[in-house]
Amino acid sequence: MVVTGLGMVTPLGNDVETTWSSLVAGESGAAKIEQFDASEYPVNFACELKDFDPTAWIERKQARRMDRFAQMVLAAARQAEADSGIAIEQEADRIGASIATGIGGLGAFQDCYQTLIDRGADRVNPFSITAIIPNMGAGWVSMELGTRGPLSSQCTACAASNMAIGEGADAIRLGRADAMFCGGTEAGITRVGIAGFGAMRALSRRNDDPQGASRPFDAGRDGFVMGEAGAVVVLEELEHARERGATIYAELMGYGVSSDANHITEPDPTGENPARAMNMALRDAGIDANEIGYVNAHGTSTPLGDASETRVLKLALGEENARRIPVSSTKGATGHCLGAAGAVEAIFTILATNRGVLPPTINYEIEDPTCDLDYIPNEARQVEIAVGLSNSFGFGGHNACVVFRKLDGAK
Repeated sequence: MVVTGLGMVTPLGNDVETTWSSLVAGESGAAKIEQFDASEYPVNFACELKDFDPTAWIERKQARRMDRFAQMVLAAARQAEADSGIAIEQEADRIGASIATGIGGLGAFQDCYQTLIDRGADRVNPFSITAIIPNMGAGWVSMELGTRGPLSSQCTACAASNMAIGEGADAIRLGRADAMFCGGTEAGITRVGIAGFGAMRALSRRNDDPQGASRPFDAGRDGFVMGEAGAVVVLEELEHARERGATIYAELMGYGVSSDANHITEPDPTGENPARAMNMALRDAGIDANEIGYVNAHGTSTPLGDASETRVLKLALGEENARRIPVSSTKGATGHCLGAAGAVEAIFTILATNRGVLPPTINYEIEDPTCDLDYIPNEARQVEIAVGLSNSFGFGGHNACVVFRKLDGAK
């Protein structure tokens, strides 16, 4: 399985190159919330998209029928399609989509309910349900791009889009498709989203310092910053890609999944179950831990989560490798994009292996004795690596890991 196309809209930019250059420059996408008045909320900042116009990629009438989460992933899919140069109409039955989200149309649900209360049942938008349901990110990608192969939607919290990538690869492995559009999307920066995550004390409350609020692995971390994004990769069977002369970013080598069976929000205290997902991905890739050159950590900037992931890395990779391998969390820059996080970070991992630049963990200031690895603090690092690994862990105990390798002659 190889990656032949990339697309994304993120708080750092509305395309891959703008996002990547902002990331390696150490910029943050956090600011006061603009989508609604959050001035009276306990948390009033987030990592929102800037100047996102869905009609740049979607016909205006269709865009009005979609929730923001579907608009974002369709924009990313259009970019990935163009980047890959794949001719969908010529082999639509052999091209599919595997698109994830953690929540789905939260904004559409909120608006539907408000209309029901304020104006009555007969004034509810007839497109409300199709805007709300989580599978419609995948549905719109398929309908608008014209793919008629396997179509699936994963809704496994913050591990969802790593699973979308892995399950898209499985569809190719099983002979059900030659190429898959795989990724994730989330648009949770709504009144309900910010209030709900704020009430559970998951969000940082550094209202006076939005850009410094997400600080993965730092001793002063106090919660994550809500982000939003859409990100898509085109996966293809290698010979299919070569036959059409596609340029190749990387090989998807391995995929692993596990579950904690532990708690609705807290990580597995032993670290054994997330480590199983990492080890499964390494076995699937047919490599040893000492071949890993970079880890893009889940690293949400929560006190429990970052300490737990440090333990997980040591268990999965071995103490010596864990201390040797550079690790970063890019959520310091993008915030936590929930169901889109895995796809966003998969692209970052692909580009790190492809370009020999490891993105930094920004806002890292104070060492935490429970987080004692090399987190690439504050500045990107020029290092030629062959293999990168990316972790995603979700509420409910979902764990997913993907491994990418740069191929000789890759893009």
